[in-house]
Amino acid sequence: MKKEICDLSEIRIDKWLWAVRLFKTRSLSSEACRKGRITIDDMPVKPSRVVKAGDIIKFRRTPALFTYRVKGLVDKRQPAKMVDHYLEDLTPEAERDKSLHNNLVVFSRRDQGSGRPTKKERRIIDKIRNNG
Repeated sequence: MKKEICDLSEIRIDKWLWAVRLFKTRSLSSEACRKGRITIDDMPVKPSRVVKAGDIIKFRRTPALFTYRVKGLVDKRQPAKMVDHYLEDLTPEAERDKSLHNNLVVFSRRDQGSGRPTKKERRIIDKIRNNG
């Protein structure tokens, strides 16, 4: 007997996180639950925890804390355009900014054949990266 999307009243959190594309694989979502990165009602959850419509899920992805409300339940991976039907993003703007700031990468260019940087050069590079 095959379940339809409208008949779902509850689903495992790891499967839902994967289905709404918060994780690339279901095993990654299970691992995040086991490590305590996923919380519902400020309590860490196991991968087998049942999620229902209306639950508030907090997801720690260093350094930001993302917050989502479950709008609908789904057990199959959805296209990116359909994700908005199943979750509502409640993440504050300040938390999103933290996430964007962390993704900035500082590239430095060194001439080929110049070898590893000296201790003095490393200090200068570190100073530039920390103040930039």
